[in-house]
Amino acid sequence: MNIIVLLKQAPSTDSLIEPAADGVSIKTTDIKTIINPYDEFALEEALRIRDTKGGTVTILTVGEQKASEAIRTGLAMGADKGILIQDPACSKMTGLGIAKILSAVIKTLPHDLIIAGQRAVDDENWLVGVAVAEYLQIPCISLVIHQETEENMIRCTRTIDGGTMTIEARLPALITTQRGLNEPRYASLQGVMKAKKKPIDVKTLADLGLDAESIGTVKIQTLSLKQPPQRKGGRFIDGSSPQAKAAELVRLLHEEARVI
Repeated sequence: MNIIVLLKQAPSTDSLIEPAADGVSIKTTDIKTIINPYDEFALEEALRIRDTKGGTVTILTVGEQKASEAIRTGLAMGADKGILIQDPACSKMTGLGIAKILSAVIKTLPHDLIIAGQRAVDDENWLVGVAVAEYLQIPCISLVIHQETEENMIRCTRTIDGGTMTIEARLPALITTQRGLNEPRYASLQGVMKAKKKPIDVKTLADLGLDAESIGTVKIQTLSLKQPPQRKGGRFIDGSSPQAKAAELVRLLHEEARVI
């Protein structure tokens, strides 16, 4: 089975994120980057399917040269090869434009299953995976917490509000991953050494026969980026007894906070 994993490099969730001088982007000089956590679930599931069914796992990402680090990490975990679409025009594209690029690449590759994280933890737009499926005109099952593949069919359990749903689809298909699907493995030292010999194919939009104009104009523009307002410190309630403190709390909520 040929599996393609859509992977994105994202800032680490424990990094300090600050707006850059332009007011519409973030400072990247001292930020630690990682594989988007939901994409780790996607990669782990792809590796498990390949180890059971056979085939290949290809990592596909759009980003700057630094994104090759995330691909190398994925190769060290066990993926077979990686493809990086690196082009200055991509930095200004929204998720829809990225999805068009990814789908154009996928059309040139043999694929039975595409797995993507349900969302990226940096922009939280939830768009790329389902948009890729739409451009490829293949089934999409999102928020998957369990899957089984049988010949030309995939059966998935996905989360819904207040429960779960089981859905079947014919392959090729695209699924997006939800927390609980698996526990991603760590790259072993042997895997890290092997990853150095695995190929990463770097392509530009021109290599794909694309350009920014053919992909389409950007319909969303970031106007400003700023830190949330700082929270005020907590307030201690004085009183000679629990009953007195409770009475004072009610008074403050009524007269000052005006919430009751």
